[in-house]
Order: sequence, then structure tokens, then C-alpha cells
Amino acid sequence: MDYTQEVSHSTLLVVRADQPYNAEPTAAALVEFPITPEDLIYCRNHGPVLEYDEQTFTIGIQTPQGSRIFTAKEMREAFPRAEVVTALQCAGNRRKEMDKVKKVHGVLWNDGVISNNRWAGVPLRDVLQAVGVDAQAQNGWHVCFASHVTPCQDDKDYGGSIPLTKAMSPEDDVLLAYEMDGQPLSPDHGYPMRVVVPGYLGARWVKWVDTIYLSQDESPNFYQQLDYKVLPEEIDTKEKAKHVWSKHPSLTTLPLNSVVGSVTRKGADSISVKGYAIGCGDVQVAKVEVSTDDGVTWHDARITYQEGKWSWTLWEALFERVSDSGVVYSRATSCRGEVQQRDGKWNMRGVAYNPWGRSKW
Repeated sequence: MDYTQEVSHSTLLVVRADQPYNAEPTAAALVEFPITPEDLIYCRNHGPVLEYDEQTFTIGIQTPQGSRIFTAKEMREAFPRAEVVTALQCAGNRRKEMDKVKKVHGVLWNDGVISNNRWAGVPLRDVLQAVGVDAQAQNGWHVCFASHVTPCQDDKDYGGSIPLTKAMSPEDDVLLAYEMDGQPLSPDHGYPMRVVVPGYLGARWVKWVDTIYLSQDESPNFYQQLDYKVLPEEIDTKEKAKHVWSKHPSLTTLPLNSVVGSVTRKGADSISVKGYAIGCGDVQVAKVEVSTDDGVTWHDARITYQEGKWSWTLWEALFERVSDSGVVYSRATSCRGEVQQRDGKWNMRGVAYNPWGRSKW
């Protein structure tokens, strides 16, 4: 692949791979900001990151009811603007921790491939309705997205899909986004147009989306069918995985999770602990607890930020009379009463890992 036209990137990220560019911030930096500054938003790519012109970049919509092509500028101007605050999380968040249990395949991300931002764009529902899509008549169908404008590692293009019911639901806030935090998207984050799917893993938030079509089946793309799935623990090699990918569902939501972002000594015998938590889909975090005695006793953390049903949760706690060194753990509880467990499940691709958060002091 040709990287000679690659755009410049933030200097505040830890680079995990150069070509394609994959990088993340530290969790310690992340938890200082309810809305993630652009320079601290992780970058996940499967090919070169290039710059496009919204006046010539086109998005083709193909449905049984009809087809239409917009430039990104035309789409931005033709439909009402909507906003949503939502967390964006890579399925491989915390993969490096899982790799310590047993080797996994994939970029060894730490715990910084997550962000929380205010996205603005065109409701996907409005676009589909404009071309005559009837959600009831096509019950069980899928909306497929693709980006053909840049080369890709494992397929001829990057693609993914979501259920049509989610795309058409006003409560699900699915956007074709052109802004983030009041500014036009940068190339790193999908300019001029990307998909935003609140509550779903980042793999479905297709950047530089140029094709949208309806199908009775999920996207046939590699990243929908042969990746981003939780395979059984006994499937521990790519060779074993070849024959079982089709037997397991594609990931949509990621599980309840919390991470200890930083532990700061505040005095001779006290520490301040900060972290983030994230619910599963639209089920928010109800509380976060923190322990310094290996989970024997738990103390409620103070929630410092939460906004709507799609955002992450920031939290902090202060411990006094602690020893010179130790380990602090975090666990989240959802609004449905689900509790984050001590151990996560290992899988070959290292996705959806969510054991208790953990950090030393």
C-alpha cells in the first residue's frame, strides 16, 4: 500500500503500528477529560489515511426502492443536523492484558482505545427514508457500509453492517457524521463523512463511507465475517478459526467494563484514583466500586461525568491510610444490575476483554 500521501497525526499518542497507523493515548491522559480532545482520540486503521474534498467525495445509496448519489457537501446541506454524545471503543481495548494470559492475534492495545465525543451529522434514518426505505417491509434486513477510497489490509475495501431496525430507530441515534465537538471531522476520524453507531463497537463506525446499501444478509466484508467475533477458547490459532468464523455472531455491543486510569499519591498515606467505565449498548453504568484489598471490601467511587445513555462514565476515589505500595481494582455495575467480573474470557482475537480494572501504586 502507498503511504506517501499519509496525513500527519497527533504527537500525543502511543504508536502501536506505523503502516497502517494505529495509536492510542494513555488512560491516565484520557480520564482527565469528559469530552476527549482530538489529539487524545485513538486511531485505528487498516490502510492509509488520506485527505478528501467534501465537494467531490460521493456517497452512493442503494436500496430496493431506489438509488441516489450525494456528494458529502450535498448530504450535509440536504438533511437536518443532529447531535449525539457517545463513546467510541475499539473491540481490542485491553488486548495487551489478555495477551499476558495467553497469546492473541492483533494489535496489542493497552486501555486507551476509547473516546467520548459530541458527534453531529445527518440521521441515517432520514437518508434511508428519503430514498423510500420501508423498514417494516424489509424486516430482518441489514444496512451495509463500505469505504472504497483507500486500500485495505484484508479485503478490497473496508466494510461492515448493522441491522436495519437499529438504523431506522430514532432512539438509536445512528448518524452519518461530518462534525465532532463542533468542528469538521479530521482525516484521522473519517472526514468528510463517517458512520456513527452509538453503543456498537468501533468496527461498525465505518470511516470515509462512500457506499451504503441494503441487504438481506450482513455485510460480506472480511471485517464483519472473519474478524471481530468472540470465538470459543479452544479456537486458539488462525488455522482452527478458518472453519468456525461463520458459526459465531458478529460483535455488536461490547461488555460492561471499567479501567483504572491513574493512581496518584496525595500524601504520605493517601492516594487518588481515577478511571473510566462504559456500559453495554444503551445500558448505562449505575455505579463503580474500588478496592485496595483484592476485592474483599469495595468502596463506591464518585461519578464525575456521565451524559445521556451512550456516553462513558468518569469516576474517582480517595483512599487514606494506605500502605507504601499495593494494587487497586475497579468494577462497574450496570443499570440492569450486571456486575463486572474479576476475570475476562480469553479469545484468539483478543476482543471484548473486561476483567476488573487494575493498577499498582
